[in-house]
Amino acid sequence: MPKAKTHKATAKRFAVKKSSSGVKFIKRTNGQDHFNSRETGKTRRNKRSDKTMSNTMRDTISRAIKNF
Repeated sequence: MPKAKTHKATAKRFAVKKSSSGVKFIKRTNGQDHFNSRETGKTRRNKRSDKTMSNTMRDTISRAIKNF
């Protein structure tokens, strides 16, 4: 069986962080590049923080990244 390869697009979008409760997958918030002037202040503020992925997505992401 050939060696499994890392999916590079997924590896660039997600970061794996170790925490006291295990492993977290961190993702940059969508839509930060342009067209932000029309957003409300609440939306702009929320876009500054990174998002933690849910448990259902963890398996898919970890299979694609395979680097932890």
